[in-house]
Amino acid sequence: MYVSIVRRWSWMAGTLSRTTLQYKESCESLATLMSEIQDLKANGAKEGCAEVEQRRMQSCIHFMNLKKLNRLAHMRLKRGRDQTHEAKQRVDVLHLQLQNLLYEVLHLQKEISKCLEFKSKHEEIDLVSEEEFYQEAPSEISRPHHTKNDPHQLTLARLDWELEQRKRLAEKYKESQATKEKIQKSIEVKKEHLTSLQPGLNAIMQASLPVQQYLSMPFEQAQKQTEIARHLPPPLYVLFVQANAYGQACDKNLCVSISGDVDEAKALSKPPEDSQDDESDSDAEEEQEKTKRRRPTTGGQLDDKRREMLKRHPLSLCLDLKCKGNPVRIIHILVPASNGDLLKADTLLSCLYTNDQGRETPNPANRYQFDKVGIVCFADYVEELGHPYTWVQTLGGLHFPRDASEAVRVGSSLSASQMESTMKLLRGRVQSRLALHKAVCLFRAQHHPGLQ
Repeated sequence: MYVSIVRRWSWMAGTLSRTTLQYKESCESLATLMSEIQDLKANGAKEGCAEVEQRRMQSCIHFMNLKKLNRLAHMRLKRGRDQTHEAKQRVDVLHLQLQNLLYEVLHLQKEISKCLEFKSKHEEIDLVSEEEFYQEAPSEISRPHHTKNDPHQLTLARLDWELEQRKRLAEKYKESQATKEKIQKSIEVKKEHLTSLQPGLNAIMQASLPVQQYLSMPFEQAQKQTEIARHLPPPLYVLFVQANAYGQACDKNLCVSISGDVDEAKALSKPPEDSQDDESDSDAEEEQEKTKRRRPTTGGQLDDKRREMLKRHPLSLCLDLKCKGNPVRIIHILVPASNGDLLKADTLLSCLYTNDQGRETPNPANRYQFDKVGIVCFADYVEELGHPYTWVQTLGGLHFPRDASEAVRVGSSLSASQMESTMKLLRGRVQSRLALHKAVCLFRAQHHPGLQ
C-alpha cells in the first residue's frame, strides 16, 4: 500500500513538472506576443492590421491553454486531496485495528495472569497423601498409568476419591442417625415403663412398712437417710458411711441419723441458674443503692464476714450410742440435766485422746482465715460452735499433721482405721461415767437423803 502511494506521488510529481513547463512556455510566448503587438502599434500599425490580429489570435490560444492548465491543476489538486484523504482513512482504519489488537493482547495477558493466580477450592481440602491414595483407591479411580505422569489428572483422581469417601461417610452418618433415633426411642419407652413402675413400687413400700418394723429392717428409712446424705459436706458424708458400716458390722447399738433442713442444704449445693443470676444482679443493684445511702462501718463488715465464716451447715450428723438401754448421743450430745456434769460434752469427750481438748482448730489454714475477719482466739467461740476435736476430724477423713515428716492422709481409709478404736474409747468412757454417776447417786441416797 505504501509503495503504491509513493508511485502515485512520483507520477503526480512528473505530471506537475510537465504542466509547469507548459505553463512557463505559454507565459513566455504570451509575453513575447504582447511585446510584438506593442512594437507594431508603436511603429504605426493600425488597429485592425492583419499582423496584430494574428498575434491576438495566438495570444488567445495561449490564454485558453493557461485556463486549461489552471483547470487541470485544480483537478489534479482535488484528486490529490481526495487520494490523500482516502489514504488517511485507510491509515486510521489500520491504526484502529492495531489498537484493537493491542487491547485484545492486553486483555489476554490479564486473563492469563488471572488463570496463573487462580486458586481453586480444592486447594483448601486436606486430601490424602499420594501413597495412601494409590494404596486405598480402586484402580478405576486411581488410574496409575494416566495419573502418575500427569499432575492434573492425579489431582482430579484424588478429588474423585475424596468425593467417594465423603459419600460413604454421609451414608454411614445417616445409618448412625437412624440407629441413634432407634436407641432414643427404646430409651423413651423404657423410661415410660420405669415411670409407670414408680407408683406401684411406692405402694409396695408403703404396704411393707409394718413388715419392716416387725423385722427391724427399715429399708425405707435407710433409703431416705442415704438420699439426704448426698447433701452432707464431704467429711460428714465419710463419717456417715463409716459409722453406718461399723454399726452394721460390729456394733448394733450404734445408730446414725441426719438432722437439719434438707431444703436449705439442697439450695446451698445447687449451682446458680441464669434466671437466678438476673435476680441476683437486681438484688446486687438494690444492695448497692442501700449501701450508697448507708455505708457500713469497718467493724460491721468484719462482723458480717465473721458470721458468714462461722455459719453452720444446715445438716448435722448424730451418733447415738446405747449403753444398757440408755442411749447417749455422742455428736450433738443431748443429755438430761438430771445426769449432772458427768455427761456434758466438755467433760465426756474432752481428752478422749491425749491432749485433745477441742479448744483450738487442728486445721492450720483456719488461722489465716481467722486473721482476716478479726478472730483472735477461737476458744471464745467454742461454746457457740462446738469443740473441734481431732478425733472427730479423723473420723471425717481429715488429717492435719503437726510434724513435717508426718505423711498427710485424707479419705475414707483414714476414717475406717480409727473408727473401731474411737468407738471403743467412747463406749468405755460413757460406761465409766454412767457407773460413776450411779455410784454418786447411790452415795447421796445413803448419806444425804435430803439431796435427792
